[in-house]
Amino acid sequence: MTSLALLVLRATVGSLLAGHGGQKLFGWFGGRGFTATTGWMESMGLRPGHRWAGLAGLSEFGGGVLTALGFLSPVGPLMSMGAMLMATFKAHAGKPIWGTAGGAELPLTNIAVQTALVATGPGAISLDRLLGIRLPRWVSIVGLGAVVAGVWYGLRQSQPGTVALADDAAEAEFVAEVDHIAELDAGIGEDDLHAELAVEGPAIAAMRRELP
Repeated sequence: MTSLALLVLRATVGSLLAGHGGQKLFGWFGGRGFTATTGWMESMGLRPGHRWAGLAGLSEFGGGVLTALGFLSPVGPLMSMGAMLMATFKAHAGKPIWGTAGGAELPLTNIAVQTALVATGPGAISLDRLLGIRLPRWVSIVGLGAVVAGVWYGLRQSQPGTVALADDAAEAEFVAEVDHIAELDAGIGEDDLHAELAVEGPAIAAMRRELP
């Protein structure tokens, strides 16, 4: 049963991380693609952006695939852990822990899973077991040191970014618009619809009709 539990854990977390990396690298699953990811990295002060975009995407995509397959363990979990650590410190630092507030809830959850997989191994239902592959234990120690050193280097080399401020401003603007709409709903009637369209535009007026 332990090996089955590890398979479920690996397949779920690994495939989701691989998909997340595919969004960054290839624009899959509604992602923004490599060019947009490069710009995002630049806006966070990670320059050159194409290098960090490639590292982030490869860590998530490659690490996720290796984790899901249970191949060359612990390389896959360690690769993904690097991306999650960088995201925790660079994209989510200074925010409340919860994901709804832009915090590091999800990256930290992934790090916990990856740490557990590094400690336990991939289990019997894995490519490593099928092919008789068993990397020495020192790979985990050296790999973890390399992950920490790489994240430390990235944070030291990065410059102050603007993406967090931009995201916060956009969110605040959206919330203000919704609050304004809710206030108007308290006393609005159908006769005022044309006036609303002239003042606020079709998008805001249409949004009002969708609010509960």
